Amino acid sequence: MLGQAWRLGKNLPPPSQKGLDYSSSKEHPPFLLYLRPPSLAHLSSGFSRPAMDSAANDEIQPALPPGSSCPGPEWPEQERAERLARGAALKWASGIFYRPEQLARLGQYRSREVQRTCSLEARIKSVVQSYLEGVQTGVWQLAQALEAMQGTREALSQAHGLLQDISKSSQTLETLREQVSQHKQLQALSQLLPRLQAVPAAVAHTQTLIDAQRLLEAYVSLRELEQLQEETWAPLGSLELPVFQELGLLAEALGQAVEAAAGAAGQLAREDPALLVAAVRVAEMEAGRTTHLGQAPRDWRQRCLQALQEGLERVHFGTSLLPGPGALAEWLEALRVALPAEMATAEALVAPCCPPHYKVVQLWAHTLHSGLRRRLQQLLTGPELGASDAFALLHWALHVYLGQEMMGSLELGPEADVSQLEPLLTLENVEQLEATFVAKVQASVAQWLQKALDGEVAEWSQEQEPNTDPSGFYYSPMPAIVLQILDENIRVTSLVSESLQRRVHGMALSELGAFLRSFNDALIRFSRDHLSGEATAPHYVSYLLAALNHQSALSSSVSVLQHDWVASGALASVEAGLDELQRRICRLVLEALLAELQSLFAALPSRQWLSSPEQLDGVCERTERFCRDFWRVRNPAVQLLLAEAERAVVLQYLHALMQGRLVCRGPDERTQAAERLRQDAAQLRELFLGLGLEESAHCAPVLLALRELLNLRDPMLLGLEVASLRQQFPDVSEDHVSALLDLRGDVSREQRQAALSSLQAGPPPSPPAGRRALFSLVLAPAPALSSCLTSGSCA
Repeated sequence: MLGQAWRLGKNLPPPSQKGLDYSSSKEHPPFLLYLRPPSLAHLSSGFSRPAMDSAANDEIQPALPPGSSCPGPEWPEQERAERLARGAALKWASGIFYRPEQLARLGQYRSREVQRTCSLEARIKSVVQSYLEGVQTGVWQLAQALEAMQGTREALSQAHGLLQDISKSSQTLETLREQVSQHKQLQALSQLLPRLQAVPAAVAHTQTLIDAQRLLEAYVSLRELEQLQEETWAPLGSLELPVFQELGLLAEALGQAVEAAAGAAGQLAREDPALLVAAVRVAEMEAGRTTHLGQAPRDWRQRCLQALQEGLERVHFGTSLLPGPGALAEWLEALRVALPAEMATAEALVAPCCPPHYKVVQLWAHTLHSGLRRRLQQLLTGPELGASDAFALLHWALHVYLGQEMMGSLELGPEADVSQLEPLLTLENVEQLEATFVAKVQASVAQWLQKALDGEVAEWSQEQEPNTDPSGFYYSPMPAIVLQILDENIRVTSLVSESLQRRVHGMALSELGAFLRSFNDALIRFSRDHLSGEATAPHYVSYLLAALNHQSALSSSVSVLQHDWVASGALASVEAGLDELQRRICRLVLEALLAELQSLFAALPSRQWLSSPEQLDGVCERTERFCRDFWRVRNPAVQLLLAEAERAVVLQYLHALMQGRLVCRGPDERTQAAERLRQDAAQLRELFLGLGLEESAHCAPVLLALRELLNLRDPMLLGLEVASLRQQFPDVSEDHVSALLDLRGDVSREQRQAALSSLQAGPPPSPPAGRRALFSLVLAPAPALSSCLTSGSCA
């Protein structure tokens, strides 16, 4: 208690002016700030104060709580404060009374301390008294509160007993409550009974209205029945009456009638727009209605929109049968007419019957687009389309559908724009269709080209000569047919896409190359069968000449396949095939010519040949007779053929000279041989000039060069002639020169060696421009038959 009073004393106001005031004194003892009443009793050095009696001392000592085992003070801070105060007092007293003259003032200090002690005790008593009065008041209030709590507890106990009694009483009233509820329900039923009795008739009437497609009246009747059901719900305590069980089926029947009307919107818009408007109004009114009684909302608006889409797809894409082979173009043409008409109907007739938020035109466009896209995907996943169907689908989907004839028509509003939707055909679909079209067309083209070639080959064994054109040239429609087939297939694909055109162009070049190879093989078989006697052709050479005209026609017209977008060099393989075909035909013709002349050249040279031109006359006659039909070959092929024929004759002549059949016996025979060479060269020149060969292409002047070698009288000068011969014909060899020297018959071994050494003197000369090899094709001493393959000047 004293400790609590001391804590309260710390908060007391400072002492008044009547008490002791040390605030202005320099000798203010600081320990007094920490003194508490119990500590003053322990000050004994030089101080005297009224001692407190033991009873008072015991009274202010704090009492230990019962059962406490702690012998020390209750407040540790009190003990610490006392120690500090005692130490401060001793320090102050030692400082004040250190000098003897200060002891004179001890009485003043003592009286001052006595007064201060009395003041503090008075203040502490006042605080303790005030505290005790507060405690007393609090104890009294607690006693009053205890009494009030006890009274409240007794009242609550009594109330609890009363509530238990009331609960028991209410259980006895439950039966009465149920009877009251039944009475209210019976009262409500008695009031609603006339209306409830009319419900079956109203349901039947509503069904009749639905069957008669009087949808608005049916909806009003249905809503009246549902409102009556809602009115009976609450009074009957959520009791479901059997009379309303058919309302769900009735509402579903009305919803189906609305769907059916929406599904036939296109037809109703033309024939009975009032029914379509009624169906849409019913769906909109139902969408704005608030449901009660825990019913799920009837989303008739969504069902109406879905029915519009399904009905539209059913009209145009309802059948599960896909167009058969060859019928796709007709089906697409029907869609080209039907879809714009359907869009016009939607914009002019259906849209005014529906609210603006239905966006009928956009709905129509998107529905038709989606349905058509699904149908095309089904078509592409089915059996592979033919070439015509694939082409028709590609052209229709890429150009017609979005063109001004259909969805891109200026008469349609912006709502009908389908350009932002998924394309009808994906890139994979386009790739698939293009590959299918190219494969089918390639097979068809290969079949047509083979048929054209078979027809041409069949004519080669006929008894009559090849057909001629008005100018007299051999003619066949086969080259024109071949190029027309290829060019038309390339040009028609420009209506679809550039990629398809490039593909077909590559296919056309490939098939043309294959056709040329087949043509070449057919010529080889034709020649083999003719020469072997298995199938002798009456006009063998004539048909070879006709084939050469075919090659010329193809070569001159193949440029039609060189379009602007085709890279340069794309026709290189075809041109190589044409060149090979030309060489093959020339080779076969020349082989036939050499077969005619082989027996005549076998007798050259001879003694008779030295004195008479009869042997070469026979060669010229047969050659002229063989080449009489060459004029039926068009330029420049005829010039090539004549040049090759003249070159073949000259090579055979050279071959005969170098076989060692004749050796001149003297200067006269050498002179005769030289003169015969001059005359033969002139005769061959006249022969081929008469046949139409340009003089610049002649090879017979080589005989004049050999004439100089034979006409030389001094063998010592042979080296000069041989060097001159080498300058003109760099391909001449030692074997050729040796064979010619043997023909002279007067050349010694030393002279031969000297003449042959001139071939090795100096660097090898360059061949003259435009002159082709001759001696390299003549083997000495036993050269084989040569064959001319390419064109070029020999003079």
